[in-house]
Amino acid sequence: MNIDVRSVHFDLSEQSREYLNTKISRIDYAKDLIVDLLFVFTKDAGRFRLEVTANFRWGKQAHLVVTSPELNAGIDVLIDKLDHKIVKEKEKIQKKNK
Repeated sequence: MNIDVRSVHFDLSEQSREYLNTKISRIDYAKDLIVDLLFVFTKDAGRFRLEVTANFRWGKQAHLVVTSPELNAGIDVLIDKLDHKIVKEKEKIQKKNK
């Protein structure tokens, strides 16, 4: 699983990167299902827009967006949404293969 993190209009601190990496470890069960995770964090007018694009190995792509006044709170919500999406896509594939 390739992970790319980009920040726009601000520099992502090392502490925030470590926080993101600990949260990403929650979805380690899906490392065989996901080819790429592309994160884009944008700061605009005091708010953060957090986006992730997950490219699944079967060709499906999921794009999730969260807006939050705090970066860490936004990361929490984004990873929760991503976890839910992974489970949903995994169930679809398992159902389709039966």
